[in-house]
Order: sequence, then C-alpha cells, then structure tokens
Amino acid sequence: MRSEKEMMDMILHVAKEDMRVRAVGMNGSRTNPNATKDLFQDYDIVYLVSDMQSFINDPGWIDVFGERMIMQTPENMALFPPELGGRFSYLMLFNDGNRIDLILAPIEEKDLYCREDKLTIILLDKDNKLPSIPAPTDEAYWMKRPSAAFFADCCNEFWWVSTYVAKGLWRKEMLYAQAHLNMVRNMLNQMLEWQVGIDTNFSVSIGKSGKYLDAFLPKASWDKLLLTYADGSYDGVWNALFTMCELFRETAVFVANTFNFQYPYQEEQAVSGFLQHVRNLPADAAKIY
Repeated sequence: MRSEKEMMDMILHVAKEDMRVRAVGMNGSRTNPNATKDLFQDYDIVYLVSDMQSFINDPGWIDVFGERMIMQTPENMALFPPELGGRFSYLMLFNDGNRIDLILAPIEEKDLYCREDKLTIILLDKDNKLPSIPAPTDEAYWMKRPSAAFFADCCNEFWWVSTYVAKGLWRKEMLYAQAHLNMVRNMLNQMLEWQVGIDTNFSVSIGKSGKYLDAFLPKASWDKLLLTYADGSYDGVWNALFTMCELFRETAVFVANTFNFQYPYQEEQAVSGFLQHVRNLPADAAKIY
C-alpha cells in the first residue's frame, strides 16, 4: 500500500505536469483536525482545470494514478442524476487499497470552490489567483440546536411511521417492515444527536452517518441503540421496534426538558398501546379492535 506521502506526491506531480490543471485543493477527513486518522481514509481531491472536456473525452488519462480495483464516475451513470453541476468526478479504489475521490472543476469556479467547504486546503495554485482561505474547521458539520417545530415533527414522524412497521409485521411483510423501521431509526438518531449536542454545547460533529456517535453517548444509551438492529425474524423486528420506542422516549423527554419543549405524551401512549395490540393481534383477525 502506497504511503500518504507517496500518494500526495503523485497527486501533485500529475497536477504539476499537466498544464490544464491550474490548482489543486483537498477536502474531507484528511483536512479535518478532529477526524480519526486511519488507513481507510480517502483522498478527497479537486483539480481546478481549464478545458474540462478534454479530460472527459480521454477516459484513460486517470491511469497514471495506478491500477484500479473498481471505479465509479457518477456523472456518467444513468442510475444517479448528476449533482455536481458542471463538475466531473472519478471515484477510484486502487489495488493497493488506497482510494482517491477526484473531482474536476472548471477553474472559473475557483472562488466558489474556496468558499463552499470550510474543510478545504489549497495544495497547489499555479497562477496565485485563488483567494486566501482560513484554516480548516469542521464547524459547519456541528450539530444544530432544534427548534420547537423540528422537535415536534421528529416526535410525530417517529410515532407515526412506527405504526407502518407494526402493520408490515402483522402482514408478514418483512421487507416493508424493515424499510419503515429504518425510517423510524432516522428519527431516533436525530433525537440522539440532539442529546449529544446538549451534552457538548453543540460544538462537535458526529461524522457521516453518525459514525462517531458512540464516542459521545452514555454507554447505557449506546448499548440500547445496538439492540435496535433487528435480525431477520419477526420477533426480532418487534423487539427492535419496542427498544427504539423506549430509547426514543427517554431521549426525547431529556431534550424536551432541556429546551422547555412539549413532548407528546398522549400521542406516544396511544401509539405504544396500538403497537402492543397489533403484536398480539391474531393472524386471522377480522378487525383491529
């Protein structure tokens, strides 16, 4: 596996040798002073270039970075609509385990690029025309304080969608139930993020997909969260759902008390009773009640 120095030297060498590349920037975890460093970190690189189309017309130009295990070019894919405007990306996993996510951006977007992400550093500026930018910080990714409306909507969505899980389980529709369990989980995770925000004065990021959540949650909450990941059995999903309800209730009440929000006790009790009722409902029942 090529070292970080070897990879960075190569990335910059390619840029220096190609007159179309006018500047190089880097974003992501490698620029984040608070991110955990490990061997799976990507190299999130942006080449600010002239004549972008000439790169796109020559798919083989990226072979200089090494032998690839697999690559994805999202802007060329029918499955995903382009999301980068006039930019073009090459997501490359190499045979040595290194990964480069390389984006080509028109040099005309240099000012926009330097403003759009606070985790940006400039590695190369051939023309000395890029604006100066402050030291990288993950502040933009810190959790935000909820409004009363956001809190109320999160509670409503959690309890509302939980009824879909129950319906799917009674019908023996495992995929439907699991899909809606994941929607319920999104609301649980949101509430847990707010708890962490309160505990840290909203001054940390828990990372993409909440990957650092375990570092900030109380152990009891983390252990309970792990129990919400269901196996492939119907009883397992039911147990996961009720554990989610318990953890959500505990966390939401804490958040509500902190911000003087109104927690929907009546709604929660009604839905909880419904969930338990459906779990015990005979498979040949003609009526719910």
